[in-house]
Amino acid sequence: MADPHVLDPGFPPAGEDAWRALVAKTLGDKPFESLQKSTAEGLPIAPLYAASAAPAAFPARPVAADRPWDLRTLSAHADPARVNAELLADLEGGAASVIVAGHAAPDAMARALQDVIVELAPVGLDAGFAGPMAADALHAVAKSSPGARLAFNLDPLGAFAEAGRSAGPVESHVVSAATVAARHAQTYPHAQLFLASGRAAHEAGGGEALEVAVAAAAAIAYARALVRAGLAVDEAFSRITLGLSADADYFLVIAKLRAARAVFARIATASGGRAQARLEVRSSRRMLTAQDPWTNMIRLTAAGFAAAVGGADAVVLGAFTDALGLPTAFARRQSRNTQLVLMEEAGAGRVADPGAGAGYLESLTDQVARAAWAHLQAFEAAGGLAAALEKGLVAAEVAKAVAARGEPRILGVTAFPPTEASTVEVEPGARAQAPDVRLPGPDGACPPLTPVRLSEKHEVAA
Repeated sequence: MADPHVLDPGFPPAGEDAWRALVAKTLGDKPFESLQKSTAEGLPIAPLYAASAAPAAFPARPVAADRPWDLRTLSAHADPARVNAELLADLEGGAASVIVAGHAAPDAMARALQDVIVELAPVGLDAGFAGPMAADALHAVAKSSPGARLAFNLDPLGAFAEAGRSAGPVESHVVSAATVAARHAQTYPHAQLFLASGRAAHEAGGGEALEVAVAAAAAIAYARALVRAGLAVDEAFSRITLGLSADADYFLVIAKLRAARAVFARIATASGGRAQARLEVRSSRRMLTAQDPWTNMIRLTAAGFAAAVGGADAVVLGAFTDALGLPTAFARRQSRNTQLVLMEEAGAGRVADPGAGAGYLESLTDQVARAAWAHLQAFEAAGGLAAALEKGLVAAEVAKAVAARGEPRILGVTAFPPTEASTVEVEPGARAQAPDVRLPGPDGACPPLTPVRLSEKHEVAA
């Protein structure tokens, strides 16, 4: 009987030599090396890979009910009543958890989360330096319920990296956040305390390895602070979520997320903690365009796919109008439904690690992890992430990646620009701004990792 896995038993299999011969004929006078590429950080990408003989092994990510990942939405409207309406609509429309961004006052938090059952729908925060204040406000809403599923998402180092300053020493903000986190840790056994985010490096234009390294360095800093505040090492690492970005380059995103899981596992196990990383992945804002914003739907779909395949535990997919303003109900629904289609129709989460064994992805994962580890060692040698930011080490690596990336082709902007103006609706109003919290001591300062949009300068020129 013929092998059912062979389409034509009489057709001889083609090896690499045959492939190279056909490629050489197609290239003509061009050298084979012209097919070699590299990432913005100089990591080489070959034109052909064999199957990996030793695929990386990752523990299966925990899932809730029948969903392979947590469909998470965020509302940043300045009006807490509007935040409440948006979050309730999201939960009714298929979201599993929500994030309140910018609000830290108790009355605003209570209004934003009115009728949200925190024991059923996890609630997260995004409040920058006001994170401890927002955590206490969320505690007032949760009313010490041990079943509350909260994500305090304390991340003063991420706020410091983006702003380039802190009101008082940034180390004091880390200590303050850890003190508040330790106080709430026993009350809320299911809560995540810190968000060790590398997204500031990404949104400023940095590469994949740098983003992983910044997130890992933040995780180390936060774990140390939690241990000093009284938590055991194992619990400290288990209460930290890694925050990463996903753009439309899905192979790089998949490799980045897999690399982040490997780096975290090495750090945690070496420290006496658990190897299982928890990843919250948000879609990149730097990839979005204000010109022909409808093309952002393609980018967001690719980003959502990459986050799911890469092993994200929670995915926050932005709206296609985010480069223009706050999203309307339609834009929010489109964002939710993109994830639902990926989840329920495309089955993107049905396989634990679809990239396992693929030569390209295994090689790229290994390269990103090794480069991230080298960055991490440099940050630790400088005194930790706060010191590395202050000394400009992170900003220097971002600048290198921006210079190496050059001018990418951007659909709807530099490639196939629209012939007619494209208008979309955005929600009126402003984004919520968390208050600037001052602590005693001299202000901290570092070169800011200012967010960019890759298409913005071309849109202005147009």
